[in-house]
Amino acid sequence: MIAAIALLLTCQLLGETIRLATGLPVPGAVVGMLLLLLWLALIPRERPTLTAVTGWLTAHLSIMFVPAAVGVMQEGGILARWGWALVLATILSTLMTMIVTALAFRWAALRWAGPSA
Repeated sequence: MIAAIALLLTCQLLGETIRLATGLPVPGAVVGMLLLLLWLALIPRERPTLTAVTGWLTAHLSIMFVPAAVGVMQEGGILARWGWALVLATILSTLMTMIVTALAFRWAALRWAGPSA
C-alpha cells in the first residue's frame, strides 16, 4: 500500500517538475496523471494495489476538504465584506462558461457536419 501511495506522489512530483522545467501550459497534476497512465500501461501488475489505495482515498475524500473549509472559516471578515462579489463572480463565470461551451460545441458540430447541416 505504501508503494502505491509513493507511486501516486512520485507521478505528481514528476508532473510538476516537468511542467516547471518545460513551461507547459498544463497543470502538473495532469502531466503526472499521464505519467501514471503510461506507467500502468507498461507495468499492469501495479493495478490491483493501486485500485485498493485509490478506493480508500476516494472513500475518505471528504477529509481532504477539511483544511480548505477551515481556511474559509478563518476569513470570515473578508467573506462578510466581499462575499457578494465572490457570489456574483461565480455566477457570471459559470454562465460565461456555459455560453462559450455551447457556442464552441455548436461551431464544432456545424464544422464536422459539413455544409449539408
